[in-house]
Amino acid sequence: MTKIPSNIKTIKKKRENIFLFLSDFNNYEKLMPEKIINWQSTSSNCTFTIQGTADLGMQFENKEEPAKIVVRDYGKVPFGFTIDMVLNEIQENETEVQFILNANMSPILEMMAKKPLQNFLNILIDNLEPEIES
Repeated sequence: MTKIPSNIKTIKKKRENIFLFLSDFNNYEKLMPEKIINWQSTSSNCTFTIQGTADLGMQFENKEEPAKIVVRDYGKVPFGFTIDMVLNEIQENETEVQFILNANMSPILEMMAKKPLQNFLNILIDNLEPEIES
């Protein structure tokens, strides 16, 4: 199992508001990098294409309100994965956020995909703060 952590980012928003935003895949399109095309979502799952790379799908596996959301692969994907979205409250309006990707991939795929996947997770987190209401 390959473990790929994002950076830890402190977001000046309430943990509950971040949790609510991340609990609906319809919100995720706002977080995606420009290379994402063919976006489709419902509140409980999404599918998209990373331009020039692969088709991916995600669905919720578990929600531990308001501290953690676990997302897993959905549909036809190149490898099985989960993403742990961890929300640690520092103060009432300050939350540490980290996404951790756990993927079943071959060593060769890991070498090629690890850095782009880590960058992908970091972009999602960087785009999160402006989208959350206080």
